[in-house]
Amino acid sequence: VQLQASGGGSVQAGGSLNVSCVASGRFVNTYTIGWFRQPPGKEREFVAAIGWGGRRPYVTDSLQGRFTISRDSAKNTVLLQMNKMKPDDTAVYYCALDSDPRLRSPKYWGQGTQVTVSS
Repeated sequence: VQLQASGGGSVQAGGSLNVSCVASGRFVNTYTIGWFRQPPGKEREFVAAIGWGGRRPYVTDSLQGRFTISRDSAKNTVLLQMNKMKPDDTAVYYCALDSDPRLRSPKYWGQGTQVTVSS
């Protein structure tokens, strides 16, 4: 299994940015895939997850209303749309995949993509 993240970059506060991740390998479409992020000097934290076939999309409470996760199973791709961004959203964003629907300890990780929000 391999995860390839793309997107990210720099944006001003209030703006929008998308990050996407392509999964390759056997049975990836049957797994839960999602996003974590690691702000500078802080621990990695869960952002969002979505299940097989786009079931049960979930965004962590503090980001609901601004972030949306979606999945294109035909393309083995997951998309994280980030709106009304804040400087606190600055982090390295990682996609992750696992059979655990809650992604408590994902087995597979992408390489990370930097997102920077300036005030």
